[in-house]
Amino acid sequence: MPIQSINPATGAILATFQPLGETALDECLNRAVASFAAWKKTSFAGRARLMTRAADLLEAEADTFAAIMTAEVGKPLRDARGEALKSARGCRYYAEHAEGFLRDEDVATEASRTCIRYEPLGPVLAIMPWNFPFWQVFRFAAPALMGGNVALLKHAPNVPQCALAIEGIFRRAGFPDDVFQNLFLETDQVAGVIEDRRVRAVTLTGSERAGRDVAARAGHALKKSVLELGGSDPFIVMPSADLGAAVCAAVKSRTGNTGQSCIAAKRIILANNIGDEFLTLFVRAMEALKVGDPTDAATDLGPMARPDLLVGLEAQVNVSVGAGAKVLTGGKRLAGPGNFYPPTVLVDVPLASPAAREELFGPVAAVFRVDGIDEAIRLANDTAYGLGASVWTRDTGEQIRFENEIEAGQVFVNAMVASDPRIPFGGVKNSGYGRELGAHGIREFVNAKTIWVAGKS
Repeated sequence: MPIQSINPATGAILATFQPLGETALDECLNRAVASFAAWKKTSFAGRARLMTRAADLLEAEADTFAAIMTAEVGKPLRDARGEALKSARGCRYYAEHAEGFLRDEDVATEASRTCIRYEPLGPVLAIMPWNFPFWQVFRFAAPALMGGNVALLKHAPNVPQCALAIEGIFRRAGFPDDVFQNLFLETDQVAGVIEDRRVRAVTLTGSERAGRDVAARAGHALKKSVLELGGSDPFIVMPSADLGAAVCAAVKSRTGNTGQSCIAAKRIILANNIGDEFLTLFVRAMEALKVGDPTDAATDLGPMARPDLLVGLEAQVNVSVGAGAKVLTGGKRLAGPGNFYPPTVLVDVPLASPAAREELFGPVAAVFRVDGIDEAIRLANDTAYGLGASVWTRDTGEQIRFENEIEAGQVFVNAMVASDPRIPFGGVKNSGYGRELGAHGIREFVNAKTIWVAGKS
């Protein structure tokens, strides 16, 4: 079945590509193995020079790459440009720090020499999502390649031009042929690649359902996997918070990338005595956002990336409203062409409804009210997910309790949750396992080999 690039703002088909046949796929895997044999022997300095060139290209051509992202997923051009520049920062970070992260570590023992040596695993399959089509790939590829692995990209089927552009960046930066390969695959081909002996590890950013399937197949094949899955991140506002700052962050976190982010503020949890004031400001700010053409500089929210995503979000809202939730603003898809859904605020959300129990992957905020910190923490943890949490309080005691008691891969205090090359990123519970970014991320796909040299007898 052809792989199509479709503009979500207009529905126009931009380009069509054919998936790899089995013979061509087999050749790609053979080339990955051959390229790894040479790439793993290159120096960190040599890898860093090439990774820095990739960063240079991302920065110099940010507008070009932004246009591709906007055309395929509908994010506003300024956001897409920012994504290209963030990808460059990730490349520069690992070009500078990879050698230090993977340097031999001496261990004091009775042997004449004991150390831990970090060695690459080989070809790594990356199954990547469409919502941040550049950043998600580079935050895997920069540490993986700097660690001496080679990369096989199976990108989301609705962003084929992004996939080709990324492959082109690595080639133009001077990386050897086949160190980074884009694979146009159909869904039913992925299982075979995961299980293939030539592939040594797999990483997935995607849905919980996809994560379970990938984890099962990787586990059966006894190979390493890293999963970054969904989230239903709480955004907690306590009485001592700076309400103005909290409202601004809540709007940005809930509607950035048209709400299509795993770490978006999906459940807004408000202390009762500031709830009314917060909601007044929040609804006003949500209603002030402009939804429309993502190529227009004045646009705040573009379309959702695919029609099925729009239909799914609309169904979750309708079921939640039918269960008793109230709509303060939005709640209905916008008329006309394109996959447009307005910023939406739900209150009085039943705890058994989709808005409380499922991930809302679009610009819909579910708002809850609590009496105090104990109830806030219980509600924040009352979810199958555990990716991130944002808490807003100027009370030091409350900050410490949130840091210690919230079940999540990251807790941001008086700031919205965000990924950063310098710190590990990932979740717990149904949000997956393993980490990307930071020192932890680059060590996911290396062999921590123990070297023990006995003393002279």
